Amino acid sequence: MAKPLSDSSELNLAFPQAGAELAREAQAWIRHLAAQRRASPLTVEAYTRDLTQFLSFLTEHLGEKPDLAAFAELKPADLRAFMAKRRGAGIESRSLMRALAALRSFARHLEREGKGKAAAFIAVRSPKIARSLPKPISARSAMDMMDVATRAGETREPWILARDAAVIGLLYGAGLRISEALGLQRRDAAKGFDSLTVIGKGSKTRSVPVIRPVAEGIEAYLQLCPYTLKPEGPLFVGAKGGPLSPRIIQQAVEHLRGALGLPDTATPHALRHSFATHLLAGGGDLRAIQELLGHASLSTTQVYTAVDGARLMDAWRSAHPRARG
Repeated sequence: MAKPLSDSSELNLAFPQAGAELAREAQAWIRHLAAQRRASPLTVEAYTRDLTQFLSFLTEHLGEKPDLAAFAELKPADLRAFMAKRRGAGIESRSLMRALAALRSFARHLEREGKGKAAAFIAVRSPKIARSLPKPISARSAMDMMDVATRAGETREPWILARDAAVIGLLYGAGLRISEALGLQRRDAAKGFDSLTVIGKGSKTRSVPVIRPVAEGIEAYLQLCPYTLKPEGPLFVGAKGGPLSPRIIQQAVEHLRGALGLPDTATPHALRHSFATHLLAGGGDLRAIQELLGHASLSTTQVYTAVDGARLMDAWRSAHPRARG
């Protein structure tokens, strides 16, 4: 399980852009997210960054560091000015939506503590996000990404190549999110395992089956790993034996993307999309796929029916004689 950010040792929680009391409330909010709300480390990091950027904007916007009183007096126009500036800097709607969610969460924290109101933050409309279909990777390419031999020419230690391949195998072969794969503990992969208990969003657990090639990839990594892994420690470790950063896997996928000539859409999360899409194309039940992915709502999983339908239409257009006009 990923280590929660329960204190300020993992992040800079100084918030020098704010007055002393507002900075203390910001620190308390971040710790609340990590400890009580059990937000993921990535969410805590992103929300900290979003609030820091907003406080920096307010310092410029108001002409001085904001304090609790100034924060409480903010109007929807102030937030819209912040969003407009961020959009002008090239920030996309999805990131703006997350930033607004972070600010609303902090404003609600202040309101609960009797030190502010959240009305101005709630009044601002969230940015619209164009709904795009996931872009799955072909089965052949996904399997090549799982294969250690694909990276045989790299000057990397064999155990690191095996580790990366094992993680990628979990993304495509079991449909895990990258945070879920890196949150696994050593004891989760006991000898002869054929399933894993995964901790997903909101700390919800689910059991996922592990097909033999994926289990063999993990076992190969464990045999080569030079470190003694503690049962309650991380299953996947970095070069120095500490917890493995998601960025390392993202970089590994970037290298594979170049080696295999895949588009920029071939990301770690695209492997999870591919898992769902290929299961559906093979006749998988939508409810079962929902459970495997850990989606709270079936509507989230139903996007893959559109993906598969789009794939069939593309095939029809390219192959059917009547489709060529």
